[in-house]
Amino acid sequence: MKDNKKIRDPRFWVPSLYLAQGLPFFAVAIVANQMLKSMGVPNDELNHWTGLIGFAWVFKPLWSPFLELASSKKLVVVGFQVFGGLCLGGVALALHAPFWFAACMAMLALVGISSATHDISCDGLYIASLDEKGQAKYAGWTGTFFNAGKFFTTGGLLLLAGHFEKTLGVVPAWTISFCILAAIMVALGLYNSWALPTAKNAVTADTNAGAIARTLWEVIVEFFKKPGIWVSIVFIILFRAGEAQVQSIGPLFLREARHLGGLGLTTAEVGAVYGTVGTVAFVVGSIAGGYFTSWLSLKRAILWLILAVNLPNVAFYLLSVFQPTELSVIGVALSVEMFGYGFGFVGLILYMMQVVAPGKYQTAHYAFSTGIMQLGFVLFKLFSGDIQLSLGYQHFFVWVMLCAIPVAVLSQLIPMTARPQPEEAPAPQAVRAG
Repeated sequence: MKDNKKIRDPRFWVPSLYLAQGLPFFAVAIVANQMLKSMGVPNDELNHWTGLIGFAWVFKPLWSPFLELASSKKLVVVGFQVFGGLCLGGVALALHAPFWFAACMAMLALVGISSATHDISCDGLYIASLDEKGQAKYAGWTGTFFNAGKFFTTGGLLLLAGHFEKTLGVVPAWTISFCILAAIMVALGLYNSWALPTAKNAVTADTNAGAIARTLWEVIVEFFKKPGIWVSIVFIILFRAGEAQVQSIGPLFLREARHLGGLGLTTAEVGAVYGTVGTVAFVVGSIAGGYFTSWLSLKRAILWLILAVNLPNVAFYLLSVFQPTELSVIGVALSVEMFGYGFGFVGLILYMMQVVAPGKYQTAHYAFSTGIMQLGFVLFKLFSGDIQLSLGYQHFFVWVMLCAIPVAVLSQLIPMTARPQPEEAPAPQAVRAG
């Protein structure tokens, strides 16, 4: 009994749970782009395909209620951690197929669907297993270990891939890299099968697919009946206009040959500056942005937060103009950009929590909001490569900064507090960002 209690201690499972949430997400969002860049795929084509895979995170709220049909959240979490690991291993195998590109995209799509589904039960297990005090106590751990996934994939893994690209060649380098990711995910799944609390789903007479579908339809209808919801949707999507394009093209710009307007960095050098100092700057900026908004209030802070996300993109413009060779200079510029991104992105999270989500189905409507947030990222990512190839890197980064103008203007015209609901709803409860 003592051992069982120890296993249920959050210190033994929160880190492994959220590391497993972060690894596959960043493998699809960032690492796949770097792999495809090394394989010679053009910026527009690789962003088209990895952008389409991002739709898994857009639509995950639509199938999330049906996961309640499983006997426990732990079963779903562990199952998709192991399945996601096997799919990452499938990417490594696909690189050796004659039709390697199509095979890689198919396996990455499975990784995306698996990861998005895992996210739902991962957050649900966390909420169901901890009381409000525990949720608050370990909330910082969730973000820390999720971003540890980014630190590992875009830092350590890219450094390793860069080393093997030089010594073994591109295909063996990325085969090894994705095999490592696969092994870690499977190991996390096996560990979590031992460490995670069970978090059984409540089974009632009404728990069946038909009843869940009817409830889901009601939740969707109520979401789109919210006062001002279409303006809110436009605001959420536009908030990501510049940021999504920079996060998609920025790492590719670092890799691009200097005679084509890039900085000519190796895979390992991108890992050194983007996945290490860049990740740390993002985390510090996120914490600072939270305190800043808490001090000033969302209404008064929102314009500053939008500017924080977009103005540091001038760093990329300056890098494209001067094309410095010193890694330290590039690292400082990227740290400024990532700090601003982390600082300002808090504004979008709080807008969804405090303005869009409140009401009868607050938790579900927050999940819908995050899907719309991901839609904004995917839409602008899809066409970022086409725009960059049309404009060149310098003019592309000017375009990115101009993309901030519509959302900055809109932020001063729309309410920054929850609008009155059509009917009396329960008092809002705190919602944690996933």
